[in-house]
Formats: sequence, structure tokens, C-alpha cells
Amino acid sequence: MGFLGDLGAFIMTPLYYVISAVLVAWHWALDEIGLNGDSGLVWVLSIIGLTLTVRAALIPLFVKQIKSSRNMQLIQPKVKELQKKYGHDRERLAQETMKLYKESGTNPFASCLPLIIQMPIFLALFRLLDKHAARGDGKAFITKDLAESFQSADLFSVPLKATFLRNDGSTAVMIVAAILVLAMTATTFTTQRQLMSKNMPPDALSGPYAQQQKLLLYVLPVVFAVGGIAFPVAVLFYWTTSNLWTMGQQFYVIRNNPAPGTAAAKAKADRDRAKAARHGHGVVETVDPVTEAEAEVRPAARQQPKKQSREQRRKAAGAPAPKAPQPKLKAQQPKPKAQQKPRQPKPKSSPEGEQQ
Repeated sequence: MGFLGDLGAFIMTPLYYVISAVLVAWHWALDEIGLNGDSGLVWVLSIIGLTLTVRAALIPLFVKQIKSSRNMQLIQPKVKELQKKYGHDRERLAQETMKLYKESGTNPFASCLPLIIQMPIFLALFRLLDKHAARGDGKAFITKDLAESFQSADLFSVPLKATFLRNDGSTAVMIVAAILVLAMTATTFTTQRQLMSKNMPPDALSGPYAQQQKLLLYVLPVVFAVGGIAFPVAVLFYWTTSNLWTMGQQFYVIRNNPAPGTAAAKAKADRDRAKAARHGHGVVETVDPVTEAEAEVRPAARQQPKKQSREQRRKAAGAPAPKAPQPKLKAQQPKPKAQQKPRQPKPKSSPEGEQQ
């Protein structure tokens, strides 16, 4: 247990300093503009500022998550083919599936990467506020004075250090904590549901990847709801704000850059056509492919032939090519007997004629 404790301290200590530095910086900035640094409002705004800073720093990971999610969606037909081919051999199926992931540059765990990164940050903030600041003890850049300020801070008569379980008999604490837990749970469910209903093609709604998404859809909200009743109100503000950021960020990506072949892609194509019609432009084709039904209705693009001869153009049109005149061959051919004039015999000279 001592080794695990030392390992946890080795991992968490840098996070304590980073998280406390950002939190104290926001608290100092709000205090400098004239707000009361000891009020619960300033501490809540500082926590929201910390959340925005962390989520902005995680944008590159979110971009990787989007790319990986799209790759997972696009290779689902190939994954299904592998399942049909090697369904009887699980070891071979796993090998071929990992080979497909490697060839397509897909990381099946990248979709969970932002969540995995956020968990240590969340745990560091939880321990800073619940184990140190709430008890008036300083930690990292949170001095003893700041810890005592947080310990006495409240918002609408609700102490920020209180939890749904540790409410000291206060109904206001239970109501505010319950509202924040429900908001945290609802935003988590809505974000995952939005991804599955609008930005996943039909082929991706079955198979291992779909099962993983469904697991996240129903399990994560339950986990947050159960664990949320033990979180301080200040930490609930952090997690709810983070979920709202995720929901808005994902809504923007799905609306403006949807995955091909999804309901969101079709909706974007309809919006682009309507926008082009309003501005008097022609039909604007989007980068994403259309559905099969639209592809069948749309006529194929005409291809112009490249420098074809007259005979090749007649053949392409289906008309028989005329025979080329052959004057030399006709001159050499004899005329039919019906058209030939009878040859006049040449008169022979007689001796009498010669005498005359």
C-alpha cells in the first residue's frame, strides 16, 4: 500500500500545482477587477474559468477524438466482413481487426482519450477542494488564507464545500446539489445521444463500436449520478460546466463538419442548398457523399471525347459508317454482260475489194 501511495503522490503532485495555479490565477483576476474574493460567486467563477482553460487545452485531443470516431465509422463495413469471415476463430478475428485498425490509422481508444485525460484533473481538483481547501489547509498554490476563504464561501446560502450527503440538515444544499447532479447527468447523456443519433452512419450502429457507444450512453450517466451525490457543490460546478462545453463543442462539429453518410451530413447538404437558393447561386455540392437514393436520381456527368475521328464519333452514335469510295477498284471491275455493248466484228478485206 505504501508503494501505491507513493506512486499516486508522484502522479498527482504535478497536477495539484497546475490546477491550483490556474484556479488561483482566475481568483486573483476576478479580485483585481473589484469583486469580493471571499464571496462564493468569485470562487464559482474561478472554477468555471479553470474549466474553460482545461477544456481549451484539450481541443487538440478532441480533434483526434473526432478523426478516430470517423475512421471507426467508415471501417465498420470491413469489420463486419471480418466478423463473417473469422467469426469462428476469435484469435484470428482479433488479429485481423487490429491489422485493419493499423492500416486505417484508427485508434479504438482515442474516442475515450479526452475523458481519460480529464479524470486525473477532476480527481486533483476534488482532492484540492474537498480534502484541503474545505478543511482550511493549504496545498500547492492554494495558501492557508485562500483555503480559509473557500471554507467560508457560500452561494445563495449554500456552502461550496457541502455535498448532497454532507448537507448539515440544509434543504437548500440538497436542492442545489440535486439540480447540479441532474444537470451533469443530463448533459452527459445528451452529448452521447447526439453523437449516436446524428453523426453515426447506419452501418456503424451495430458491431463492437456501437456496443461501446451504447455502453457509454447508459453507463456514464449512472456513474456520474451515483458519484455526484458525494461531490462538493464546487466540484459539481466544474463537471457540469465541462459537460456543457462538450455538448456545445460537439454540436458545432456535427453541424458544420458532419461524418459522411449520416443524418447530420444530409441536413447540412439541405442547408447548403437552401442557402445557395437564397443567394441566387446554383446548387452547391458538399464534400460529403450523398445517399444512394439521391445518387440514383442524379444524372451522370457527361464526359467529352478526346479528339475522336469522324468514324469513331459515328460508331459512338450507333450509325453505320458509309463505305469509302474505291474508284480504282471500280475501274478494274468488268461491267455486267447486260450493260456491255456487243462487239462489232471487224470487216475483213477481200481480194475483190482490194481490186476495186
